[in-house]
Amino acid sequence: MNKSESLPVPDDKQLVMLVDDEPDMLHMLKLVLSRQCNCDTILATSGRNALKELEKHKPDVVVTDIKMPDLDGLLLLKKIMELDSTISVIIMTGYGTIEMAVQALKDGAYDFLQKPFDKDHIIRVVRHCLERTRLLRDNYRLQEQLDDLALPHSFVGQSPALRKTFDLIARIADSDATVLIRGESGTGKELAARALHDLSNRKQHRMITVNCPALPEQILESELFGYCRGAFTGATHDKKGLFLAADKSTILLDEVADIPVAIQTKLLRVLQEKEIQPLGQNNTMKIDVRVVASTNQDLEAKIVAGEFRADLFYRLNVVTVTMPSLRDMREDIPLLVHHFLERYKSEHNRPDLMIEPEALQMLCRQEWPGNVRELEHTVKRAVLLAPANILRVADFCQAEQKQETSCSVEDRMESLCKLSYNDAKAEIIREFSINYLTRLLSTHGGNVTAAARECGLERQAFQRIMRRYGITSNDFR
Repeated sequence: MNKSESLPVPDDKQLVMLVDDEPDMLHMLKLVLSRQCNCDTILATSGRNALKELEKHKPDVVVTDIKMPDLDGLLLLKKIMELDSTISVIIMTGYGTIEMAVQALKDGAYDFLQKPFDKDHIIRVVRHCLERTRLLRDNYRLQEQLDDLALPHSFVGQSPALRKTFDLIARIADSDATVLIRGESGTGKELAARALHDLSNRKQHRMITVNCPALPEQILESELFGYCRGAFTGATHDKKGLFLAADKSTILLDEVADIPVAIQTKLLRVLQEKEIQPLGQNNTMKIDVRVVASTNQDLEAKIVAGEFRADLFYRLNVVTVTMPSLRDMREDIPLLVHHFLERYKSEHNRPDLMIEPEALQMLCRQEWPGNVRELEHTVKRAVLLAPANILRVADFCQAEQKQETSCSVEDRMESLCKLSYNDAKAEIIREFSINYLTRLLSTHGGNVTAAARECGLERQAFQRIMRRYGITSNDFR
């Protein structure tokens, strides 16, 4: 493969400005780049002429000589960066020094080329610059959309489905109505509950969240309603239940469908009478709690099967908020990807990371059975594993999605073979370690001790590997 063919050429024509006081150099570059980079060109015979052209046009790339009589290339570079930092600038010179090259790169130049240069090399560098500018401008466009259109309270998106849901949340937030939040796994039901609380007049108090499936029946009852000293063996002191802890605030019963029927009966009394009775106590206690419940299950089917009380369902279902699935808000995928990319770039110290349009388009085409949560974890994994500063389609191959993608083993090997042997080996070890640990932590719900025990490592050793690759157990709980 010829070096000048190593990068894909964009379908849409971009604009390259060529600046040099040598007409022969300008026309040679115009001929070569127009043919090989599928771009339009503007010619400027001086730095000041280039500034005038910049007022009329918005080039993607500027290729400029340094030594020019009226305005040298380094000063032109500074003015370009002040005008538009997304423009990629290549500096050329026949009299270059290391100090000059270092200064140009510090001032924002993408590359520094010394004349005479190989034509294939300038073609490759210009193609890289065209791609860089396209990615930067796409990035800024998405950021502007996020700033202008993103909903408050951590909701990201502008789709009609999401806006309709948020409008409903905003209308009912300041009431005391019991709310049932329904939706598939990964759609953001807890986020909706948080928004309900934060928009209410109870926001000054901490919202209490109960993960119903995580607690056995005996423990769940005492956690919800509390107990008195001596209520049972081991009850050596009074314990305030979560309902009492949520007094004057909001309690979220997460995955309420998994509450045992016996406790459903006691929960019904709380909703009807607004009072609780701790275990071992004869008297009831009045509480002022707003109840929000969430589920990804078919409650009507569970009622028919005798697994959920119909009267409790009607008490919970005063207002229903249904969280849309990602397939109902596909137009939000680019904004969500950008949102997660910005978050994990910052967390994992990869500030220069960008995503190519082809990879973004691939993510938009995918089915996401795990909804927004699955998309978030896919982006996070790519940020962790990508060897270069541009996320490409092949970088998302590591996401173990349950649908066919355009990724392949050949794509991944092609990416790895661009690295040195030692770097490629280190990358494979990094990928294996991250995938191995995340799988274990997912299986054990973020329990580090259990995950370490299963793989035969000491807890401290397991945690060292987690720290090395920026993995946190909270992501799996």
